[in-house]
Amino acid sequence: MKISDLGRLEGPIVLFGGPYSNRHALSALLAIGQGQSLLCTGDICAYGADARPCVDLIRASGMPVVAGNVEHQLATRAQDCGCGFDEGTACDLASRGWFAHADVQMTDDARAWMAGLPDIAVFTHSGRRYAVIHGGVSANNLFLWSSTPEDVLRHELDQLHAHVGPVDGVICGHSGIAFQRRVDGVDWINAGVIGMPPNDGDARTEYAVLSDGQVSFHRLAYDHHGAARAMQEAGLIQGYEQALLTGHWPSQDILPPQLRRGSFASG
Repeated sequence: MKISDLGRLEGPIVLFGGPYSNRHALSALLAIGQGQSLLCTGDICAYGADARPCVDLIRASGMPVVAGNVEHQLATRAQDCGCGFDEGTACDLASRGWFAHADVQMTDDARAWMAGLPDIAVFTHSGRRYAVIHGGVSANNLFLWSSTPEDVLRHELDQLHAHVGPVDGVICGHSGIAFQRRVDGVDWINAGVIGMPPNDGDARTEYAVLSDGQVSFHRLAYDHHGAARAMQEAGLIQGYEQALLTGHWPSQDILPPQLRRGSFASG
């Protein structure tokens, strides 16, 4: 478990996860965050066409990044994304195409950089202490939702406290849908992802801003038509290229029932 202490951070912090190889979305987010602190919860590479350009943009920015499961897998030259999809599901089958596409684009230098990323980052902001993770603490690829039972989140907090001590807030990503919960006095903040819309029929993606101890959620408008076109030209046509246009995921396998289409609530 690699832990990085970022120290004290000042001013608004733009929080986001999952660029997902979507260069168009990442470029738009970087433009919005210009002159502010930025922090990424991992999974730089995934569904989109531009894995290496996204890694290059993130590295050039110098922003803190925690390792997502995809970073772990690319760093170790694994054969799959390690996303936690059940074998044989639509998400699992689609991931084989986009992961292979991202893997081919990676350089040895990029893999070495990914191998050095922390699993947990901690910082203080406005008198509060935060920890940044990717999915969960017990498992990097754990899917946690606005509807996840409180005792599951409490277990993850216990695991986190064992590694880094008490915190006032947890910032994570991975699941793809932003939410905020409060468990035992700790704010659990999923900042969402910028590379794929949150399955609500809106093509805009999600990020969050931490300011004065409060978090706010925002939608990111970007050239989603260009991003979808880039995927099509790369042969990445498993359905996620259409999700960039429609705002609906091609599969809801991983979603709990209350978050599936027709009963969507972001929490």
